[in-house]
Amino acid sequence: MTRDDRPARPPARTTRSESPAPGIGRRRFLGYVLAAPTLVTAAEIGRAPKATAGTAAAGIPSADITELVDLNDVMTAAALPTSNLIKVVVHTDGTVSFAMPRAEVGQGITTSTAMLIAEEMDVPLDKVRVTPADARPELVFNQLTGASNTTISTFTPVRVAAAVARGRLLDAAAIELGAAVTDLTLKAGVVTDLVGGSIGIGALAEKAASVESRHVSVDLKERRDFTVIGTPRSRIDALDAVTGRKKFAMDLNVPDARPTMVCRPPTINGKVGSVTNLAQVRAMPGITDVAVISTGVAVRAQTFGQCIDAVRALKVSWKPGSAEGKSDESVRKQLRAAELSLGLPPVTPSVEASFTFHFRSNSALETNCAIADVRSDRAEIWSGLKAPIVAQQAIAAKLGLPLHAVTVHVTEGGGSFGRKLFHDAALEAAEISREIGKPVKLMWHRADDSRQGRTHPMAISRVRAAYLGDSVLSYKQRHTSVATDLGHGLGEVFTALAAKLPVGDIGFSETFFQLSQSMPYHFGAHSRLLAETDKSFNTGSMRGVYSPDVTCARELIVDRLASKMGKDPYRFRHDFLRDDRSRAALDKVAEAGNWGRAMPDGTAQGIAFHSEYHAVSAVLVEIDCRPETVNRPIRDGVAGPRVTKAVIAVDVGLAVNPRGLEAQMMGCLMDGIAQTLTAGLHLRDGYFLEASWDNYFYTRQWNTPPELEIIVMPTTTGEPGGAGELGVAASMAAVACAYGRATGTMPTSFPINHSTLSFSPKPTVPPIPASPTDGLEHVR
Repeated sequence: MTRDDRPARPPARTTRSESPAPGIGRRRFLGYVLAAPTLVTAAEIGRAPKATAGTAAAGIPSADITELVDLNDVMTAAALPTSNLIKVVVHTDGTVSFAMPRAEVGQGITTSTAMLIAEEMDVPLDKVRVTPADARPELVFNQLTGASNTTISTFTPVRVAAAVARGRLLDAAAIELGAAVTDLTLKAGVVTDLVGGSIGIGALAEKAASVESRHVSVDLKERRDFTVIGTPRSRIDALDAVTGRKKFAMDLNVPDARPTMVCRPPTINGKVGSVTNLAQVRAMPGITDVAVISTGVAVRAQTFGQCIDAVRALKVSWKPGSAEGKSDESVRKQLRAAELSLGLPPVTPSVEASFTFHFRSNSALETNCAIADVRSDRAEIWSGLKAPIVAQQAIAAKLGLPLHAVTVHVTEGGGSFGRKLFHDAALEAAEISREIGKPVKLMWHRADDSRQGRTHPMAISRVRAAYLGDSVLSYKQRHTSVATDLGHGLGEVFTALAAKLPVGDIGFSETFFQLSQSMPYHFGAHSRLLAETDKSFNTGSMRGVYSPDVTCARELIVDRLASKMGKDPYRFRHDFLRDDRSRAALDKVAEAGNWGRAMPDGTAQGIAFHSEYHAVSAVLVEIDCRPETVNRPIRDGVAGPRVTKAVIAVDVGLAVNPRGLEAQMMGCLMDGIAQTLTAGLHLRDGYFLEASWDNYFYTRQWNTPPELEIIVMPTTTGEPGGAGELGVAASMAAVACAYGRATGTMPTSFPINHSTLSFSPKPTVPPIPASPTDGLEHVR
């Protein structure tokens, strides 16, 4: 039904001031009107809805824990008790504001959250203001941005708060217009009655306010009545982003916060031994302060250019770092030694392989940065943070201040992919400000983030699958990884500490692993286990955490199984997938991508599937591995194979903003291509050779597919599923499978071009390379 087909005056949704009777209906929720001078509302939520699986496929059944509860369910349940602390506010200028307890780092949650409010309140989308909330310890588990959880966990609380506000506005309008609530219509932020009287919500903001907090119940809109949710919308912050008006941490004007940088060690986590020229560097033009800190030598100046000059001039004697002398090969040997056994070989036919995934950079486009103003009795911090409560607690402990004396402002971030789960820049800025007694505007150099920042840990995944006839009898996967730092916990101090304890970290990582990995196929008895070793690296929860590597290894084995069992890779997956929803996505990409079409030698199609957090994705790609493509001349780089076409089908249950979802999938595909073909860090003698985006080969224009189609599947569950990380694993796996089919050899080491070092490593002393001066020589 279109908007014009509906009755002109639909029945009003009700709002009650009394507590509801037992047996609240499916769409009836509890909320609050809070005491305030203008209208402020919040939600009180019960048990979170759980997405349901589709019809099971025929085959040997195999249970999976994520069908009962997954990591996203745990995070959503943990956030529910404090959902009543996040508020929708109506202002006298007719705008509606919401301080979002999750971080906008480019994934588009500002827009999707504004859409939820606009939908329930019937206000224009451009009248909704969504801003990041400061660190609020009382939110406990409700202020962590990760695991594709934001839209899932906030979908109902935000809508309930908005619906309560809508009801209060209608009640106030009824009094002002002298009409019954049932005779009023709220549309585009204006309430009208049957005789043409009208009043804007701005004029009602104070009249609808309450002098005391009141408990109310509301009905939410049914999906059939949505006019905003589920419609493609451009990002509400796009214009500010492209015109430079969007404010990131480095854009803020904090009084007397001067540019600051750090001279860092040549090896990972090295420490300062001595500095022989502190006085000379302090005397350099523009330099205001130089101080030895726990991570290096900090310099504060009038400009960042002066900071760079000072960092390059420092003469520091360094103590060994935590990864001293280690290399790719030595870490690989450690991983092999730590592998858990797959048990005795099966008596039936089987396939088995081991896959190596090298370190990958977790750097975001916006380099690590923070502003800090630390005084004797208080501290104020500004940074893009996805776990601000943990940051606030760590900074307070570092400075020896009570928690209430530390204010942490969350700024919007220019990218993250897990990087901003860590508060190292904020903590470092606080330490520097305390040491020199002045506000600082700290920025890491790109080389700092590449070499001393967060990395996706190196890992080995060994897989064995046994089969007989037309059945897969068993599937075992043993994933062995350099330890992933999960020290952010679930966003507060207790789980953060548990994740760092000598024993607690093992249990936390294994729990995280089991609750974030799914088995979408009926593969009989299956098991997956994680082993982690070596905590000497700065690792992080990169986009998808374990899923891209685990899924890539699995899908390559699925292709091998299909070949051994004489089946087409697409049909094999289709027959073994667990439910209709998963098969529908796979069928869609096979159809749209013309699976099985004739292709020249050296080129091939690949197809893969991945499910997580109540969402499914399927990806089909075509790849060109012919010599003339692989050996294309690329300045200071390796061209390698090229993905020439990609088709993605994604089912997230309910897509709040399909256009935003398409953008997410586009980014996921680029991540997948990079991790399969080109993007890896080279570890030598305790440091990474890469020092910038120049020599870290994320997907470039020469490897971006000229043909791309993203298909958002029709609504299935009616509730949003996870989307932010969903497409990475399937994309990585599809590219790997295509490469194997095009070359006739299954790839077992990633990225595929890792053995070729296509650039001259920059020196580690000084840690900041000289600025390039030859850019014009390469203009075409």
